Order: sequence, then structure tokens, then C-alpha cells
Amino acid sequence: MKIFTCQQCGQRVYFENVRCERCGADLAYLPDRMMVAAVTIAVDGTVTPIESGKGGYRLCGNAQYGACTWLLEPGDDQPLCRACRLNRVIPDLSVPENLRRWQRIELAKHRAVHNLLRFGLPVEPKAGTAPEGIAFEFLAPEAAPAPVMTGHASGVITLNIAEADDAEREARRVAMGEPYRTLLGHFRHELGHYYWERLVEGTPLIDAFRDLFGDERQDYAQALRRHYEQGPPADWNERFISAYASSHPWEDWAECWAHTMHMVGTLDTAANLKLAVIGVDTKREIGSDAYRCTDFDALLDIWYPLTEALNALNRSMGVNDPYPFVVNAPTTGKLAFIHRVIHGAGGA
Repeated sequence: MKIFTCQQCGQRVYFENVRCERCGADLAYLPDRMMVAAVTIAVDGTVTPIESGKGGYRLCGNAQYGACTWLLEPGDDQPLCRACRLNRVIPDLSVPENLRRWQRIELAKHRAVHNLLRFGLPVEPKAGTAPEGIAFEFLAPEAAPAPVMTGHASGVITLNIAEADDAEREARRVAMGEPYRTLLGHFRHELGHYYWERLVEGTPLIDAFRDLFGDERQDYAQALRRHYEQGPPADWNERFISAYASSHPWEDWAECWAHTMHMVGTLDTAANLKLAVIGVDTKREIGSDAYRCTDFDALLDIWYPLTEALNALNRSMGVNDPYPFVVNAPTTGKLAFIHRVIHGAGGA
């Protein structure tokens, strides 16, 4: 994630900010420029970035709920921004607790969508004109007739909004023996399932996928049942990025897709903070934009020492490791494959 600057006073600002803490300027995200900018908001709701003076932008309809900071570009007559129009179901906002949950969910989702846009991947809402698009359904377990499971099916990504509660999510993480569980991680994982169907299934890439991840035609439900009843194979950490990745080739792909997003998004932030742009031993460089780096080995060479430093810093504060994973040799090949697929499909 790039680090942005308030164009009115020069203060450093971040993706989540809605107001500059130094000068009080309103901030908004411009999808056409993929940046956070200081803006002026007129009485009629039109928005003008201070830097360019180019008017005609509008606030997303979800801004009124504190759930979105993205703008609609000039000429876009939709009520919602590019990220919010992917939603098909949102929680009942008459329930006070649901608004807070939804705001947290949208923040993670917008960051995940920003990742996709930075890569130039196809992002459009699932509709009659785009049945291959994405639809998000954010469901409250209290209001659902059946248990709500976070997952993906044919472009529809479902999220149990209880996951927005830190205590609930941590309880699930511990109960399932997971080292890492976040809202952003959920989105990146489920989007991985979506892009497997979009970019790999039924394409010439399928044979290379099967060579690396295995044959996805094995019974999925049976594989998951076996995983939950018997656990992962004893040597899973020598072949997979996580225990869950060992359950089925689809889950292995989705886990590795999420880790590719973790890696590039974090390295992009580090590069913008001038923390890591050159490999310690190899002196490979990724440049100032990690999303445009096609040299996967360079990304890995910087990723290893960066995550080691991040984990050490967290331990100094008594906080869990932000990256509690070991990238083994087979996983390296899988991540590199996904990186090539992304760059082949996107415009980064």
C-alpha cells in the first residue's frame, strides 16, 4: 500500500484516513488514480481534489454510513463506488452492532479491492451483463435460517459478519488451530478461489496448476471432511504454506493466492516507507512499485528479511507474529506460478 500525502499541508496520510490530522482537510480515495487525496466537498455533494482542481467526482452512497471513502469518477452515474457496487447483501443496519461490524468489513474489503486494481485484474460486479463478476454477501448469523459459513461459490463470496468482532474471530482462530486469521486474510483467500475459476479453470494453465497443486477433480467435500476429522499430513509444513492448504488443491491455491497478496501489498508499503527495496544478499531490486515487479525472486529475497524483522518487532511489543509462516521450497514454486498468472492477466 502506498503512503499518501495531504496535498493541502504535506502531512503523511494513510488509506484509512478520512481527514488530515494536521490541517483538517477532508480526504477521499480516487479509484482512477488509486490514491488518497485532499478534497473539497460542495454542498451539492460534488467533490474536487485540491491538487488537480478537477471537479465532477461524487461521494459513494455508503459514505453516509462511514463505510466508504472512495469517490465515483466524473460521468459515473452509479450510486456506489467500484468497491461498494460489488456488494449484493449487507447486514441489517437497523441493528446498531451491525453498522460497526460492516464498517470494519468494508475497510478490509476496500483494501483487498485496491490490491486487485493495482495489479490490473478484472474487477466487476456480478450481474446480468457480467455473470462472471464478483458478488459479496455479508450475513449476520442471528438473522440467517442456517449457519453462515464464510466461503466462495461461483463468484459469490459470503462472509459471516461475526468475524468483524475481534474476540469472536480470535476464538475461532484458536479453536481451529490457525496461526493467522483476519478479515483481510478472508477476503484475499476467498478472492483466490474466484480468480482460480476466472484465470485458471478451463485454460491452458490447468496442467501446470495440477503439476504444482494436485488434481482439483478429487472430491472436495470428502477432502475437507477428511481434513477436519484426521487433520493435515504429518509433513504438511514441508509442502504447504499452511495446514489448511493441504486439504485440497483449491485450498492450496487460495492460501497461496492470499500469501501472494500479503507479500506484494506489504512490500509495496515497505518500499514506500523506504524500508526494503534491495535484497540483503543478492542486491536484487523491486523498485518503488512492488505490483509492477515481475522478478519474483527479488520479491522473495526482500520478503524473507522483512518478515523476520516484522516478527521480531512484534515480539518486542509482546504481540503475535504478523507473519507466522515458513515459505518452503514447494510453496515457493506455487507462489511464483500465481505471480506469473496475475501478471499475465493484469496490467500491472
